[in-house]
Amino acid sequence: MNSGATSILTSFVDGESLDHSGALLDLVDPANGLVGARLSEAGERSVSDAVESAKIAFKANMRSTAYQRSMWLRAVSAKILESSETLASIVSDEVGKPVRVATAEARRAATFVEACAFSLLERGGEALPLDAMVNGAGKFGFSRRVPYGVVGAVTSFNGPITLVLQKVVPAMAVGNAVVVKPAPAGTRAALALAQLFLDAGVPKGLFNVVTGDRATALALASHPDVHVVSFTGGSAAGEVLGRATGSRKYLAELGSNTANIVFADANLERAATKIAFAAFEASGQQCISAQRILVQREALNSFSEAFVSAAASLKVGSASDPATDVGPMVHAAAADRVLAMCEDAIGRGARYLLAPKRENCIVSPGILIDVPFDARLWAEEVFGPIAILQPFDTVDEAMKLANDTPYGLQGSVFTDNLTTALRCFDEFEVGGLWINEASRFRLDNYPFGGVKASGVGREGIKYAMEEYSQWKFVGISR
Repeated sequence: MNSGATSILTSFVDGESLDHSGALLDLVDPANGLVGARLSEAGERSVSDAVESAKIAFKANMRSTAYQRSMWLRAVSAKILESSETLASIVSDEVGKPVRVATAEARRAATFVEACAFSLLERGGEALPLDAMVNGAGKFGFSRRVPYGVVGAVTSFNGPITLVLQKVVPAMAVGNAVVVKPAPAGTRAALALAQLFLDAGVPKGLFNVVTGDRATALALASHPDVHVVSFTGGSAAGEVLGRATGSRKYLAELGSNTANIVFADANLERAATKIAFAAFEASGQQCISAQRILVQREALNSFSEAFVSAAASLKVGSASDPATDVGPMVHAAAADRVLAMCEDAIGRGARYLLAPKRENCIVSPGILIDVPFDARLWAEEVFGPIAILQPFDTVDEAMKLANDTPYGLQGSVFTDNLTTALRCFDEFEVGGLWINEASRFRLDNYPFGGVKASGVGREGIKYAMEEYSQWKFVGISR
């Protein structure tokens, strides 16, 4: 694997770097705007090489026991934990994630892998009462879940460790081989992970990485020997990859426009602090970052004061500083887009409660109010350190506002009223809902995924294992 400030990153296939002469893409360091490395586009030929390697590895290891795969994953978990500081440094350098947050991501990843290793040992099948059916006398049947074969995974930049492992590990646990096409800005992290798997004793070819951008992603998704395609990223790209996948299984975690609802009976200080971190930490570059904050009108002034104070107290600065909460965005174009969305809202009559400031790729937290519903900040995913406040009066109005989006990934409600909480559970159109936690809170053992335009399928240890496996039945007649 290549490294260094002027290195060219290429695919990792069958346990070694795969040289290819595709177009080169500059990877810009978000901290200084300089080219830190170049990325070689794998293209169709190298994708085919990676898929063929995965097919061979799948067949060679298809008789591996659950115990053996569990032991591989436990060894991987130990390697990730041992290398957590190195991985965090790569992530911080690549995407501008504050090193403290990146370290937490690496350690969470090690825990996730270990949890998958243990969950794998609890999987079972079903014995079927065939004599419950006409003509079923004297027959016995059972079913169990089996792997698909080769899984293609395309991931976003904002969780370069966790987003890769949330696909690779459950898929591999149930017996598949995986080819990953990471986001350009997350490539070094994915390559480092592939090497760690190899170092941990995982057979070569079970985890391959192909480098590149759109062309390579499409080549992977459309390859006929890839039986499942899993994608995390924007909705537009997700639609393109879904069409390329065709009739094969497609899993997608797409865009969001997350609403956090604060009722007047909630602990407002606690809600403000939790939502501030959910909105602004890591520059708001998470699919479930808090964006639209709906506040019951009688609590608006008190909450606004606490929320602005909590946001202003976050440390903005260098990603390498362990105290930093808000570092640089992934690149200058992302910062341009976020500020343009703010300008659009201001031009339509919105006003700042806390104006964002920009220095190169760093954008400080911004809070707006009186944002019209036709403004981009209300209608689109901002994916940056910007939040908007919107008052409401009744539960009916809160639900109408919260659901006024094509997306539905994960939401949040702050209330001390159980009846209100349960009603929101029934009516809030999201795949997951937290009560008295902000929308960015996530644990890896519950089913995570969206409704509406936020995608299809679920992640989360055992739920992801189900997605990457399929039922197979055998009947025996005596």
